Formats: sequence, C-alpha cells, structure tokens
Amino acid sequence: MQVKAALVTELNGPWHTEVIEIDEPHANEVKVKMAFAGMCHSDEHLRTGDMSPEPALLEMISGSPSMYPIIGGHEGSGVVESVGPNVTAFKPGDHVATSFIPSCGRCEFCASGRGYICDLGATTLAGPMIADATWRHHLGEQNLNRMCQLGTFSEYMVVNEASLVRIEPWYDLRAAALLSCGVSTGFGSAASRGGVKPGDTVAIIGCGGVGSGAIQGAAHAGARAIIAIDTNQSKIDRALKIGATHGCASTLDAAFTILPELTMGKNCDVVIITVGVLTGELLEQARSITAKGGVIVATSIAPYSQQTVELNVFGLSMFNQEIRGTVFGSESPRVQIPRLLRLHHEGKLIIDDLVTQEYTIDQVQQGYDDLESGQNVRGVVRF
Repeated sequence: MQVKAALVTELNGPWHTEVIEIDEPHANEVKVKMAFAGMCHSDEHLRTGDMSPEPALLEMISGSPSMYPIIGGHEGSGVVESVGPNVTAFKPGDHVATSFIPSCGRCEFCASGRGYICDLGATTLAGPMIADATWRHHLGEQNLNRMCQLGTFSEYMVVNEASLVRIEPWYDLRAAALLSCGVSTGFGSAASRGGVKPGDTVAIIGCGGVGSGAIQGAAHAGARAIIAIDTNQSKIDRALKIGATHGCASTLDAAFTILPELTMGKNCDVVIITVGVLTGELLEQARSITAKGGVIVATSIAPYSQQTVELNVFGLSMFNQEIRGTVFGSESPRVQIPRLLRLHHEGKLIIDDLVTQEYTIDQVQQGYDDLESGQNVRGVVRF
C-alpha cells in the first residue's frame, strides 16, 4: 500500500515527506495505523549522523554503507490494522504503543526482567526486518531503513511484534506515544536507574521531554528537593510546575546559589543528565555537584564516535561516586508503559501539559526547528 512518511535521505538533510510503498506483514509482523508519533531529539541524532555506526558495520547489517534513506520516528501509538502468520499477542483493533528496544521475551535479559537490553536491540540501528531479513518499506526501488526498526513518522508501519506493547483501549493514545520513549526513559532514570529514595536531593540537567519525565520520576520516588538545570528559562518555569523545587541555568549556579544552603554542602544524591546531546565535559559538571556516595545517570545520547570525557577520576574514586548509563530508564517497556499510562489516566503523571505543539506529517522539519530554537518542550505528529 502507498502511504506518506517523513524521511531523511542524506546526512544532515532535511526531514521531508514522500509517498512510500509498504508491504503486507509477514510472519511475526504487525501492520499499525498510526495515531501519534512523538518528536524525540534522538531522531535528530539520526539525521546528523550521531547515531550512525561505521560504514563497514552498516554494510554488514543492512547491505549498504549508509543509513539513508531512512524513515524517522521511534515514539508512537496506533491501532493494529492486520497481523501476519504466527502472531498471537495482537489482533486487529488492538491499541498499541511502540517500543524502540524490541523485547523477545526469551533471551537471558528478557527472562531476567531486563527487556530494555534484549538481545534484539542489536537489530535496531538499521537493516531489514527482524524475523526474516527482508524489507517491507520502499521508496521506488530503494529499501528504506527505519529508526529503531519502527519508523513512526509514517501513516502506517509494519513492525515485528517484539516492537509493540498492547495497551488498554481507554488509555490516551497521545500520552502512549510520549511514554514509548522520552517520558518513560526520564522517569526510570530517576526512579529506577538513579535509585532516588525518599528525602534525596536530585538535580536534572536538561529539562526537555526526557528531563520532564526525570523530574516526575524523582518526585514520585520521594525526593525532598529537585533542581531543574537548563539554559532555557521557559523550560525551568515548566519544570517548576511539574515537580521541581528549584531552578537555575547551570551546574555552577546550582553549586554556589542553591546547594550550600539546601544541602549544607553535601550536594546531590542523584544527578541525571538529560540534555539533547551528551558531551564529554558534562560528566564532570554533573560529578562536581554530586555528593559522596552519589550517583550520576547518563541518560542523554552522545555521538556514536565520541570516545573522550572530562572527569576528575580522583574525585570519582575518593568520593565513592558512580556513573551509570541507562536505556529506557532501565525498565522493561512492556511493564513501564502500561504502568505509567495508568498513572496518567488517574491524574498522577503529567504528560498533556508537556506537549507544546502538534504537527502534521508534512511539518516534521518545522517541529525540529522549533525544538532547536527552544520553542518546543515536546512536539507530536497527529495522524
């Protein structure tokens, strides 16, 4: 079938819509009619090449040395249109959210409750369908890669059933789209990977969509103080409305104007980095406001090729501090998405107020321009 989708066809090229061809689902695959797609900053990493492996690796996994052309989007929600053979977990009419990390349910990591690092994650950067290594999405004679084996910037998509989470039909589909990555990742970065405990002092560096989730995760975990750090004052103002207790423009500002009185010099128990692009110097900035025995959670994505950081290793060791990475907030998508949807449904998790603007499939580039200029906290594509 022919559908409209937003693509990037070259490194640093713009998002633009094309009419593409999508095949019917094969075994273990599902066709989804999209309702919403979240505009996460990670898709910009895709466009700028930050998430692109070496050409030799791409050639091995996809048959091409380039990720382009590629359908963007990895946050999304919709309704199942049809299913292929052997699909037992979904049926037409089911409401679903996407999972940018597929979860097979059988590997060691899934079986031990760590579906967020399922072995199928190795397939997500680029390449054909998970089950049979053939292609379903085409632009003319070209096969199309899809962001995280998804490509939610499309009116319809065909995905492996491992990449979907069934949700109850009374849950809000727009909220489900935002929970399929950003908000859930931020929430888990605080409540799970960061291990925030009642009475802790927490700093969130970067208060966009993921940071907004981290602020609420810290609040739900019982933090006594949550410091929102962002160079954009409007994002700080919004953070103060959803759970942050303090706001400032930099870690230096926090170190000299907030933390001395707030913690009597102890600093933060947990510092979570949720900026758009993780750069090497940010780890030391975060460490410098972390308490003895404290934890730094590196949630942001760094460029694929980045190999260096700035870090006072003496301080890290002598203050018994930890640096932790995280994928999806270190929670299983099949557990976390329905759990947080219920909180939203009961009015205990703020998502709607995070959406600054809705866009059409033809306005994806405009949405990312707005994100870059600071006008957007979260944008969504409504189909």
